[in-house]
Amino acid sequence: MIKRFLFPILLILSQHLLAQVKQAQNPIIFADVPDMAMIRVGNTYYMSSTTMHMSPGVPIMKSKDLVNWEMIGYAYDTLANVDDLNLNNGKSTYGRGSWASSLRFHNGTYYVTTFAQTTGKTHIYTTKDIEKGPWKAISFKPAYHDHTLFFDDDGRNYLIYGGGKLKLVELNADVSGVKEGSTEQVIIENASTPSGTKGGLPAEGSQLFKVNGKYYLFNITWPRGGMRTVVIHRADKITGPWEGKEGLQDLGVAQGGLIDTPDGKWYSYLFRDFGGVGRIPYLVPVKWEDGWPVLGENGKVPEKLDLPANKSLIPNIVNSDEFTRKKGETALPLVWQWNHNPDNNLWSVTERKGFLRLKTARIDSSFVLARNTLTQRTIGPVCSGITSLDISKMKEGDFAGLSLLQKDFGWVGVKIENGEKSIVMYSNASGKPIEVQKVPLKQNTIFLMAECDFRNRADKGYFFYSFDAKDWKPIGEAIKMPYTIPHFMGYRFGLFNYATKNVGGYADFDFFKIQDKLVFNE
Repeated sequence: MIKRFLFPILLILSQHLLAQVKQAQNPIIFADVPDMAMIRVGNTYYMSSTTMHMSPGVPIMKSKDLVNWEMIGYAYDTLANVDDLNLNNGKSTYGRGSWASSLRFHNGTYYVTTFAQTTGKTHIYTTKDIEKGPWKAISFKPAYHDHTLFFDDDGRNYLIYGGGKLKLVELNADVSGVKEGSTEQVIIENASTPSGTKGGLPAEGSQLFKVNGKYYLFNITWPRGGMRTVVIHRADKITGPWEGKEGLQDLGVAQGGLIDTPDGKWYSYLFRDFGGVGRIPYLVPVKWEDGWPVLGENGKVPEKLDLPANKSLIPNIVNSDEFTRKKGETALPLVWQWNHNPDNNLWSVTERKGFLRLKTARIDSSFVLARNTLTQRTIGPVCSGITSLDISKMKEGDFAGLSLLQKDFGWVGVKIENGEKSIVMYSNASGKPIEVQKVPLKQNTIFLMAECDFRNRADKGYFFYSFDAKDWKPIGEAIKMPYTIPHFMGYRFGLFNYATKNVGGYADFDFFKIQDKLVFNE
């Protein structure tokens, strides 16, 4: 009798637990994927994002469920060949490069558009095959800030752009520039008004959609003393008049737009500034009421979503690498990006089978101005990165190792000084790189590890070394990893080698292993 009574209860409980397990959780990606633009083509979703000064740039991802995304390519290999992007003559473009992109699919062609303070231009990339390319590139002046590309039903093409005061400009038929005779016009005098008039960050990050004949324009504002907020305007004509309202104000989750599913559900994709790990994507459900998209659940961002469960970010967003390449494989998987433009003559994964070789050919004054630092995102809530380094061909004055890259960087590695090899840990927390600890090194192979703890915004980084990959020792000090505007991105693992006295040396990295766990600081 008791069994007959308990069985249905246990069944209901098990189904409830199973449903919880299968639910997606916010954030949908616990890594730096900001300024998302998203489209659906059939039953496949595509997303572009921002990586600014990194090369290749404008990462493209795809998903079948809006939750689990994988890298499929980049819009460009290099944005431009200029000193700022090449880290030449003491110049850099940290925090600049290409910013918020727009992604569209129109008449069988995919369009990715972005803009760059570094070049002063608007850049447009097109392809017939978003997953395989190739991409064609055109650019024109000026750099239309945070623009949204829009193909209207009547065959006309537009950009809406700006901050606070939002403007409209018409493009020519092939989207290669501004339409001759077209003039910029203000369509919303102060798009920040729905979130208040206290000042702060003016409405920007425009993304435009057309649903049932109406235009819907999404923007982000940040009222002074408040939090990042979604503002939505709607109009019957693209030129207006526009009426606006506050779309969402919760947890600082903002900037993005609308996406629908094949079965008619709606979501808003947005991101949240989350300290050292970067700006991380969220999804919120959308309902339509009185012709307005209503974001969230009772105005709140839900922790769980009625979507498939999140799978690991490894290997689709970040991944380990043995640097062993089979015939036909690309030299570097898509998870890797260079810090600024690389010098392709000074790195190789073929000169020594199973190793990444980073060579020196110039004298550099600092880690952040050195070329050919190879990076991957860090991920939350915790992660660790491990590498093995062969230093036998490094020269006097060389530095090589494993970094956590941002303005307040830290790194563990090897330096050659006065003919002596040392394991060192450097910190830039004070704004100037300081050698925190030095350990004598008598062998040519060393193992290095960095750990990141983003739990509850701890934003701490730790460094370790080992002579045998078994007995690990901490080195230096824990670094605080704040999100800083000068670099404008989450912390990244970086493999690097640069010279301060002699050129022609090289460092060989045997592998890079990334894990979504900590080894020592759990």
